[in-house]
Amino acid sequence: MSGFRTLTSASVVLRQTNIDTDQIIPARFLSTTERAGLGRNAFNDWRWQADGSPVADFPFNQPHNAGRSILLAGRNFGCGSSREHAPWALTDLGLRAIVSSEIADIFRGNSLKNGLLPIVLAEADVQSLMQRPDDELTIDVAARELRTPDGRVFSFPLDGFSQTCLLEGVDQLGYLLGRVPEIERYESEHAR
Repeated sequence: MSGFRTLTSASVVLRQTNIDTDQIIPARFLSTTERAGLGRNAFNDWRWQADGSPVADFPFNQPHNAGRSILLAGRNFGCGSSREHAPWALTDLGLRAIVSSEIADIFRGNSLKNGLLPIVLAEADVQSLMQRPDDELTIDVAARELRTPDGRVFSFPLDGFSQTCLLEGVDQLGYLLGRVPEIERYESEHAR
């Protein structure tokens, strides 16, 4: 996992609402415990024809969206089952942040544990951002802000622990391992 303080990117727009984790990564691709390669199967049933050819008008198949790392999604993104493969697939696809007016709690938690930043904004703000997907948005994790080129600033909620993990590029275990000297010092000072 790599950390980031700021992220600047244009956006990919998925206007659909109620995008569940089975649409993000269909169940038939869950047999792996490897993260690498799952991006190929992200939104599989929307991205690829039965013969394996791309669906030309699907946003992630459009050349102008290549390399974009922010997804603007319809309301209730990530609902459904609690598969950790969903954020794995999205990060392997190149995404670092999801912006929606509603993000399912379990998906949100899994995303934060895997370096994918879920940002919840008001529905009107998300719809406004969707009107200008080519704008370079800047996400500042330390300030908990999303900024537009025209000077608009949107604050978003992010708990302190998740913020620290994103900034440092670690998961929960990595956070603890990075504090082993402090833990050992505390234990030695408080040994009986």
